[in-house]
Amino acid sequence: MLKVDLSLSQPSQDLLKTKKHFAILDGLRGVAALAVLIFHFMEWVYPDASKNFIGHGFLAVDFFFCLSGFVIGYAYDDRIGKIGVMGFFKTRLIRLHPLVVLGSILGLLAYLFDPFAAYTESLGKGKLILLFLCSALLIPFPVMKDRAFNLFGLNALSWSLFWEYVANMVYALVLCRLSRRYLAILTMLAAVVLCLVSYRAGNLLGGWSGETFWDGCARVSYSFSAGLLICRSNWVIKNRLGFIGLAILLSLAFVMPHFEWNWVAEALVVLFYFPLLVALGAGSSLSPGWEKLCTFSGNISYPLYMTHYAALWMFGNYYTHHKPGSTELFLIVSIGTALLVGIAYLVMLGYDMPVRRYLSRRMRQR
Repeated sequence: MLKVDLSLSQPSQDLLKTKKHFAILDGLRGVAALAVLIFHFMEWVYPDASKNFIGHGFLAVDFFFCLSGFVIGYAYDDRIGKIGVMGFFKTRLIRLHPLVVLGSILGLLAYLFDPFAAYTESLGKGKLILLFLCSALLIPFPVMKDRAFNLFGLNALSWSLFWEYVANMVYALVLCRLSRRYLAILTMLAAVVLCLVSYRAGNLLGGWSGETFWDGCARVSYSFSAGLLICRSNWVIKNRLGFIGLAILLSLAFVMPHFEWNWVAEALVVLFYFPLLVALGAGSSLSPGWEKLCTFSGNISYPLYMTHYAALWMFGNYYTHHKPGSTELFLIVSIGTALLVGIAYLVMLGYDMPVRRYLSRRMRQR
């Protein structure tokens, strides 16, 4: 299977026989998902991102968007005419939505049974049910004051999936028919908007809340278009960096320190550095010894991304009330990271893959 973006498609078996599998991009997707997890742990400890050693971990979402554009173009440009727009939408829903629903369920359970919570607002049964339904259906509903008016209060990470859905719809209706020339123009316009957003806000952290809703649109518009342009232009750079070399280069973007002109640094990373890494990842060779790790990393990335935030809210409430020392904090974050990776693996095997197989089988039967 071709699995190289946050929300991978499942190409047909005929397609798999003729198209290359980008295993290194699988691995890099897992590295980015792990960076998001650690960033969210440390975000509670250092609310000021400039003091956080992985203070730019949120940029992993822009890397995901760029990977998604590359993979969607690679997997569907030559076959969306055959499967049709509705076939494309159904395939994407089967790939993405089971974990959207599960993330909402986990978020609801964590909200109801968090032993460390001391929420000041009472949502009421009716509003809580509505909040859950909106989360499960991926409808933004930023009403939770205690959670900084996240677009999806029960699973904050769903904000990027919302924009992923939007990008997929725009691709199926417009971008798949757009020539490379006009796609390049659109990408350049999106780059200008992204720079304006970064300048106005001082960073590219927005998109997750009601107040920064349209920042998410700017982020996905550029990165998804850039990834699609890389695919259509065949900008694949042959190299021998391998998985480890490229994983180090990707990680450098997340641990990059904050600068006086931080908005410029973040914009440059998203505009040029991430597309370059995608082109390098698509053109790099992989030794057989690393292939299993990259495959595992790619497989686990989406379940890890969509299931970890419920536990992070509990960690945040614990940290806020108990203020653990450095040694205890290190142990909690280390063990918590390992446990969440393990849970994501079990979710993948016991829920995500079986549900997707069942839905795919039903779709084929119809």
